[in-house]
Amino acid sequence: MSFICKRKLPNSDELRQKYPFKEELIAAKAKRDNEIKDIFMGMDNRLILIIGPCSAHQEDAVSEYVRRLARVQQEVADKILIIPRLYTNKPRTTGLGYKGMLHQPDLNKDSDMVAGLEAIRHMHIRIFDESRLAAADEMLYPENYPYLSDLLSYVAIGARSVENQQHRLTVSGFDIPVGMKNPTSGDLGVMFDSILAAQSSHVFVYNGWEVETEGNNLTHAVLRGAVDKDGKYHPNYHYESLIKAAEIYRERGLVNPAIIVDTNHANSGKLFYEQPRIAREVMHSRKHSDSLKGVIKGLMIESYLLEGMQHANGNEFGKSITDPCLGWDASERLIYDLAEMSD
Repeated sequence: MSFICKRKLPNSDELRQKYPFKEELIAAKAKRDNEIKDIFMGMDNRLILIIGPCSAHQEDAVSEYVRRLARVQQEVADKILIIPRLYTNKPRTTGLGYKGMLHQPDLNKDSDMVAGLEAIRHMHIRIFDESRLAAADEMLYPENYPYLSDLLSYVAIGARSVENQQHRLTVSGFDIPVGMKNPTSGDLGVMFDSILAAQSSHVFVYNGWEVETEGNNLTHAVLRGAVDKDGKYHPNYHYESLIKAAEIYRERGLVNPAIIVDTNHANSGKLFYEQPRIAREVMHSRKHSDSLKGVIKGLMIESYLLEGMQHANGNEFGKSITDPCLGWDASERLIYDLAEMSD
């Protein structure tokens, strides 16, 4: 075997004891969780906005960004519920490149996943403590969820993970909303198979245990566009694509039908500055179609303090080192525009 056991990771109980989630924060998060769940269950008509950097690689910059979001949230609270995007582990098509804070908490040092686990838990606690905005993260490694399960209010399953059996079964044990992205091929059948699997109960092996789950009825669809064999982008945020996804929901009989539209990735052709236009088009479709009003629950937007991206060795505060993001000024304007369109 070529595996080299570098060091044993702490278990989730050990890490929670080292970085505890304070009692007053637990109550505030539970309140926020209930608000988010009400939207996905159709009891609240506000728009969900999952917004933030492509990857959260710098804690202080993320903190500054989310504090700004929190100020805006107070002004649009009757129309929009903001979930900051704190993605700390990043899937890579080839497995190469920056894999997120979990892998490399210090960009000037080699990968250290023990330090990474501590860094991501510390950051999630700090961000909620400062902002009271419950966060989303992407689940790249299903077995790592217990390290953050008390802190997260939303989980995303990426386009490259959505077909994976362990991801699907693990999600079936969650009690928070989970967005299943369509695969990079754009095959909606795969995405809806994943939603069905996650909404069902299962018995399987998880972290050394035989476990049984009840199914997660808050699992839902995230449309992020597709890439064909020639590398051409095919968006799926247009009216016809949204109608098709809503029809599949009805045909499959899945509970709590919900669609989140990812405005970047293949939907924008990775042109980050197209995100406001795409978001407005989705809102127009949502507002003027009776069949979409109760199904389109929100948007995912990649946004940071500074627009664009920089090399992983760059030192610009609040600028992405993975996918390029919308800058703060444009993001703030967009949030206010979306609140107006939600009337």
